Amino acid sequence: MPTKLTTVVVEASDPLRLAHFWAQTLEWEPTADGRVIEGPLADGTGIRPRGAGDVGLLFVPSVRPKTAKNRVHLDLAGDADEVQRLLALGATCLDIGQGAVPWEVLADPEGNEFCVLPRADAHGRLAQICQDAADPSRQGRFWAEASGWSLVDEGDWGVSLASGVGDGPTLVMGPPVAPKTSPNRIRLALTASADSDPSTEVNRLLDAGASPVDIDREDAGRHQSRRQPLLDPEGNEFLLLGPSQAEQSGAGA
Repeated sequence: MPTKLTTVVVEASDPLRLAHFWAQTLEWEPTADGRVIEGPLADGTGIRPRGAGDVGLLFVPSVRPKTAKNRVHLDLAGDADEVQRLLALGATCLDIGQGAVPWEVLADPEGNEFCVLPRADAHGRLAQICQDAADPSRQGRFWAEASGWSLVDEGDWGVSLASGVGDGPTLVMGPPVAPKTSPNRIRLALTASADSDPSTEVNRLLDAGASPVDIDREDAGRHQSRRQPLLDPEGNEFLLLGPSQAEQSGAGA
């Protein structure tokens, strides 16, 4: 596959502190070099699972305050004891109007929502990467093409995609959709294969339904070969990273 899903990028006021929380939460390891993304997102701190082929997290500094529910969040697998462990690490209970549901909604130290699901079929602590979708079928088709993952389940609740490599999380897309008034603080990132041409892959994603993002002309000329910001069919920002960036962060494992 020319591009694959490798990273979830999280904006943070204190990337190192937030990376430490999530490393403890997921029992993951820091990457060897967090200096992955330059330009408006600046440098970041990454963590990755021990298994090859799974998706890592990259925390990048941002001064933008969190003002609304994120469109992208993580779902963890765990029981009541796991919830207590997470609260002890610094998570807080959160009420977003979920009502009586069989999972717990928590927030990390910077207020990012995540859920703890009583799932016995998860292969690790990270069970799902979730993105809001008004049209899950369309979004599922786009992200299957973009990520190289396969559509494995679909229903009134949305769609689920899975990677063919490793035992990592699934990618789930469905309603409800949080209002969007500014760029997403949490976004997905793809990595281009080493033998692919970046401009060809950008055009392929645009043909699949992505849209370009307007960025500063000077920044575009300086960094276009390294990373390409794009929008998915529902206006969610995502990044196309070059293979060298993935190697630095461990995201190409």
